[in-house]
Amino acid sequence: MTLKTHFREIEGRSPRYLLLLGGLLVLVALGLFAAVLKGTYGHHITGMNNQVVWGLPHIFAILLIVAASGALNAASFSSVFGRVAYKPLARLSGVLAMTLLIGGLVILVLDLGRPDRLVVAMTHYNFKSIFAWNIFLYTGFLAIVAVYLWFMIEKRMNRYSTIAGYTAFIWRLVLTTGTGSIFGFLVAREAYDAAILAPLFIAMSFSLGMAVFILVTMAMAAGTERPLGDLILRRMKNLLGIFVAGVLYFVLVYHLTNLYATRLHDVQGFILLSGGIYTFLFWVVQVGIGSIVPLVMLFHPVWSQSRRVIAAASGLVLVGGFAQLYVIVIGGQAYPLEMFPGYEMSSTFYDGVVASYTPSMVELMLGIGGTAFAFLLLAVVIKFLPILPTSLADAQVDPHAARSTASAQSAAAGA
Repeated sequence: MTLKTHFREIEGRSPRYLLLLGGLLVLVALGLFAAVLKGTYGHHITGMNNQVVWGLPHIFAILLIVAASGALNAASFSSVFGRVAYKPLARLSGVLAMTLLIGGLVILVLDLGRPDRLVVAMTHYNFKSIFAWNIFLYTGFLAIVAVYLWFMIEKRMNRYSTIAGYTAFIWRLVLTTGTGSIFGFLVAREAYDAAILAPLFIAMSFSLGMAVFILVTMAMAAGTERPLGDLILRRMKNLLGIFVAGVLYFVLVYHLTNLYATRLHDVQGFILLSGGIYTFLFWVVQVGIGSIVPLVMLFHPVWSQSRRVIAAASGLVLVGGFAQLYVIVIGGQAYPLEMFPGYEMSSTFYDGVVASYTPSMVELMLGIGGTAFAFLLLAVVIKFLPILPTSLADAQVDPHAARSTASAQSAAAGA
């Protein structure tokens, strides 16, 4: 029988908490300053151009949006799959999912240059465009998760939380499918135009979301001095390893499928062999540093017992995910459009030439500012709402497993 979990707000008066708020506010201010600069002088102050129209801010935004879907993992495991060990983390899971999505959307809105134009996008819909559908997916996700949180927090509504959990789980899959379909539906780009991008983005959401959630859980347990047992941490790091392996599988299938198609050999050669920075990011950062190294760290019999190793592995997964999105989004745009197959193209508009792109400081400031805004919202919410459990000790999370582990350790010590 699982013990009753108690939730409590944080006091929010410690110097560390105030310092955290101050640092996040500074980063948010830098992001707003970058948005003002872009709105005043135009996108020519960025590294984006007529060939690469989605730049570094979009990488930050997509990373946050995809991770937002995956941040709901703990809540989904609790409500949908009946894993009671994750129930104490369900509230934090929902709040983190909402704040990450809001941070990503803030970046996209401020990158428009004219944020007021968002009103046009929200009142005039072209339902043949996946972008129009995504407006409903993102706002629907926020609404559903908000209701889900209300049902979890309000005792009178607890009996409906499972239904809300199922709805949120289905919606998050649809949302991530929509995000991946942005690229899968773009037939003009040889690096895109693949149905497998939708399940690939779903797999990425599970791994990136779990990596963020592990880091946030560890940071909050340390910052609020609340117990965090090895049991729940071990379960999350094992799931993270499985999700990272799943992403690698879909990446392998994606590239093998493209290599099978003769018309895609050139673009695959560009990404895998001759793409310069994109090839480096793919093999060294995405596959090596961001996938293989974390897998070794997470499943090594000795290293995986260290919390620092788990935190480092989670951070590397995020680095690898960032590199993966950079290769997909920017590398796919940098490769020249093949408008006349079988012919070489050249013009004053750089047709047939690999597009150049160098991120600017303005883009970096906007991306970091939006990310900081997501965590600023999280820091404020946990001060005013009972989101964090008072304890995540092994006996609190799963008393049966905790007793079994203690018995096994006693038996080993006696032997």
